[in-house]
Amino acid sequence: MVCGSLAVAALLAQGAPVAATALLLLFVGFAGLHSPLAFPRSVGAVEAQRRSEADGRPIVYWRAGCAYCLRLRFRLGRDARQLHWVDIWRDPAGAATVRAANGGDETVPTVVVAGRPHINPDPEWLRGQLTPST
Repeated sequence: MVCGSLAVAALLAQGAPVAATALLLLFVGFAGLHSPLAFPRSVGAVEAQRRSEADGRPIVYWRAGCAYCLRLRFRLGRDARQLHWVDIWRDPAGAATVRAANGGDETVPTVVVAGRPHINPDPEWLRGQLTPST
């Protein structure tokens, strides 16, 4: 956003308000897509595990800026709300869980279904793991 703001200010100083507006909208949209705001509210890894044990819903470990996480989120649509989301950049326990599942790497999205990790699963497969009552 800082770089975008500087570029917009430079365009405005050059007398190009239309280009500045278009660039500003582009940067705001890009920032919104890569922010945690595009995802359901995250919980901590311990809380997600507790909730998953209680209701059987999968846990998605993700991080802001991840194109694969964004793809998963948007392809799931409303079904994304049925999952427990853990932002590994905000939760050290979540990051440790992902590293344990991926041989030390923080590869996301990592989805845990019934205690088994699945790395970057197909959204349709994941949708099929949701029970109709959830």
